[in-house]
Amino acid sequence: MKVYIANFGRENFAWPDCLGRSTIATINDLAAQGFWERGDREGYIQHRLRYGTTASGIMPTRPVASRWFNLMTIVAESVGDIWIHREKEQLWWTTSLVRSPTFESLKEPVGDRRDLIICHKPCEPWSNVNGKGNRLDWGGLHPRAQDFLFTEGTLQQLKPGNAEYGLALIGGGDLSRWHGLPEWKAKASRKKASAGVTFNARQKSIAYMAMVAKGTVAASNGQQVLRTVKNKDLQIPDGQLEPYLKALLELQEDLCAVTGLKLQFHGDEDDKEMLCSLDRIDSDGHYEIGNLQIVCRFVNRWKSDGDDREFRRLMELVRSAQ
Repeated sequence: MKVYIANFGRENFAWPDCLGRSTIATINDLAAQGFWERGDREGYIQHRLRYGTTASGIMPTRPVASRWFNLMTIVAESVGDIWIHREKEQLWWTTSLVRSPTFESLKEPVGDRRDLIICHKPCEPWSNVNGKGNRLDWGGLHPRAQDFLFTEGTLQQLKPGNAEYGLALIGGGDLSRWHGLPEWKAKASRKKASAGVTFNARQKSIAYMAMVAKGTVAASNGQQVLRTVKNKDLQIPDGQLEPYLKALLELQEDLCAVTGLKLQFHGDEDDKEMLCSLDRIDSDGHYEIGNLQIVCRFVNRWKSDGDDREFRRLMELVRSAQ
């Protein structure tokens, strides 16, 4: 059994249908669906890199396009998995069934109104109460749980510890062993202390990354120190930088572009090495649209000014050795 948190369709447009039909769902562009049906991952990726865009008009990177290919497979083949969805101030959950998915054509009702294929996978009726009949109110959740029980993106599989908590939550079980952990207590304290803060942690992280980018550019005019510092220009207009970084985070679904690990935000972090960090894909290039990705702080430090493809290759070697 796996536990997922999910939204359904761009801007979550399919949620009312999922709720009414007792399904989970995901979408593919009509022109790309054939690649998925044939199991042609590389063809799908190349098509999405050439023609795919996000709601913000950003072209996907290869890792993002590969993730898009996986989404339809995950939903279509899900059986006996728990799916959790936040809708405003309510938390809903269901369990996927053995029954076969359906694939339907539709015109996207939001954004640029693309021609789509939507996959609906049958599940148990959605519920917003736990096993004891208590309603699952978002505001009543522990702040630490709120971090991992919601995604800005399409879907994420919860890691084992968080999945265990999610199962206990919807089952109406005892949550005290989590709430009593030092990091959970610290999170609750930080949340209480920042209750009156105007900007949330995500917004502060975006502003911080923009500030660092501007500072790096200002300090990189080719001056001689112990070596010649590479010239770096900021080629995104000032008023567009933070909106672009916000869209980039959404594109990456709050995941590190290199490792796929969940990113953390300033003021809400429990591990500073997981904080958002802005990285130039081509270290010899500038801060410009198409050459930026958001990674974990430790990834940016490890990669330094190295080649992106070579760094990814080495990271894959580390993964395969586990």
